[in-house]
Amino acid sequence: AEVTPGTERRFPFHEDDLTYRHMTTDVKKESNAVVICIMDTSGSMDTMKKYLARSFFFLLYQFICTKYRNVEIVFIAHHTEASEVTEEEFFHKGESGGTFISSGFTKALEITQARYHPSLWNIYAFHCSDGDNFDSDNPAALRAAKELAEVCNLFGYGEIKPLGSRYYESSMLNIFRRLEADNFQTVLIERKEDIWPSFKAFLARDRGRDQ
Repeated sequence: AEVTPGTERRFPFHEDDLTYRHMTTDVKKESNAVVICIMDTSGSMDTMKKYLARSFFFLLYQFICTKYRNVEIVFIAHHTEASEVTEEEFFHKGESGGTFISSGFTKALEITQARYHPSLWNIYAFHCSDGDNFDSDNPAALRAAKELAEVCNLFGYGEIKPLGSRYYESSMLNIFRRLEADNFQTVLIERKEDIWPSFKAFLARDRGRDQ
């Protein structure tokens, strides 16, 4: 059934599913994948923006589950600071104040270094934001994005901008387009009809697609 903004229905990547999937970690890299969902949860990310982001993350997780036997998922929420959170907190808890996008990427790097070494894990990271970031953070965000791309099979940035929404003029797309990495993709999502073509464009950059 179609999920509409504002509903409390959960996508089926919750604890029971995850517990079954990661009881044991295979020592072969081709069996293991982690999906790292990073999202700006500052005050400018309203319900519609989170709905569009959630729809993209859901597609990504379901696709990765068809490719790998052992799949884990990590949720990183950030405003000016980032933290690993539960699925419920990720999609429903918001923060006031501004945004340092670099904090989300730095947290993702910390988590991969601690738990998901690239020699054993296929790493898929995607970040959703409305593009509103403190200008002073842009250089750090680009540096951290480059570092994260180096350890990922696939890394992407999705700018969520429903037509007519607040902060429509703010954008990080031009900043991240400076990142020269063959496994990095930026997409612009303005409406739900953009999700599927954006998803296909993202997957075209997958380093592991021929495995």
